[in-house]
Amino acid sequence: MNASFEKKILCIGAGYVGGPTMAMIARKCPNYKVTVVDINPQRIQRWKSDRLPIYEPGLKELVEATRGRNLFFSTDIEEGIREADIIFVSVNTPTKTYGLGAGMAADLQYWEKTARQILACARSPKIIVEKSTLPVKTALAMERILKSRESRIHFEVLSNPEFLAEGTAVRDLEKPDRVLIGSRLTPSGLKARQELVDIYRNWVPEENIITSDIWSSELSKLVSNAFLAQRISSINAISALCEKTEADIRNVAMAVGRDGRIGSRFLNASIGFGGSCFKKDILNLVYICRHYGLEEVAEYWESVVHINEYQKERFVRHMLTAMFNTLAGKKICILGFAFKANTGDTRESPAIHVCTRLLEERAELVISDPKALDNARLDLGHLEQERISFVQDPYEAARGVHAIAVMTEWDLYRRLDYQKIYDDMIKPAFIFDGRNVIDHEKLYDIGFNVYAIGKTPLTHFDESESVQDLQA
Repeated sequence: MNASFEKKILCIGAGYVGGPTMAMIARKCPNYKVTVVDINPQRIQRWKSDRLPIYEPGLKELVEATRGRNLFFSTDIEEGIREADIIFVSVNTPTKTYGLGAGMAADLQYWEKTARQILACARSPKIIVEKSTLPVKTALAMERILKSRESRIHFEVLSNPEFLAEGTAVRDLEKPDRVLIGSRLTPSGLKARQELVDIYRNWVPEENIITSDIWSSELSKLVSNAFLAQRISSINAISALCEKTEADIRNVAMAVGRDGRIGSRFLNASIGFGGSCFKKDILNLVYICRHYGLEEVAEYWESVVHINEYQKERFVRHMLTAMFNTLAGKKICILGFAFKANTGDTRESPAIHVCTRLLEERAELVISDPKALDNARLDLGHLEQERISFVQDPYEAARGVHAIAVMTEWDLYRRLDYQKIYDDMIKPAFIFDGRNVIDHEKLYDIGFNVYAIGKTPLTHFDESESVQDLQA
């Protein structure tokens, strides 16, 4: 081990943000010792193994290039705190499920426990970096905890929110659109901020490193996710109108996206957004707005979530009405359970709502996903297991089913032999494309009855009756 590391960096929290971020810092800063700690020994053990606890393209190679050299994983949080110069806090901040603010406010219990543990264990000055998504003014609470006892130890708190997209996290870390660092605008705050800037300058162009006051940095993370989710909900709301008017959502999105003031990103209509951030961060923003008496602002942002819930339920109703208003005893193949492609993460995945509702309609489900089946089992573990099966091979999963529902935009699903799949299905065969990723005309020619988001159905029934049923 290199005994002459320039800096010793600790990350508390070995999840989707902490692990990949620290692996990239270790790779780009070989003279820094980077340690990732977590209270979950099984998670740490997997970071040390060939089977990492999360799937991200390129992550395994990144970890293997640095692990044991200057990247280390441990459960000894206290020793890590004592040794570190800079501590990244990347613990879970889920939505509260209890008490005041339940269902909207961020649950900060793990964050506060971490702050108190830093206070108890630190023996030297530390720079504390907020990496978790936190409400604005959280740094103030952390400062108050860290200064709550008489001590000569100085703590400086910075905000450095992550802007990673699951499925492209390694690429986003290596070539970020921006790195945002917020600090107190005091001499000590600016000095600490520069130390963090110097870390990122090892590989990030200086023009992509943005510095600000700490409150603007904290709020920027929530607002960025809210704006992205707003675009998704906006195009999904229009997809419902397209289905009523026989317009094609892909043509509408293309025309709108060519407007330079708008741009084309996040204009793909789908079954809805998921993941750990969008819904949680919007509800947190709503809660903050209501706290400050901004009811109209809160209602505006809350409507983004409402449209997302509407879109998921609308998808289920399409399935029900298209399949002759009953799903009881029918077998449905779910292609994809992760909330997006290239990840095994299923947090807030639309597939959870769809599968739950299909089971309520007494359907039988065969769930397939390249990376998310373990999480799918956990997410649906409370439901009737005798009507759920999990099959990784999509061809096997689709054999003998009445319908297929595409929930995740895996490239794999674009390349499947749908003639082979159709031949093994019960007729009439239905396919519901919740991501608009398959060639619908080709599916129709094979014999499928095709229902896509924001498009007129392609069916082999009487067209007027089919449309009427769908719009009921």
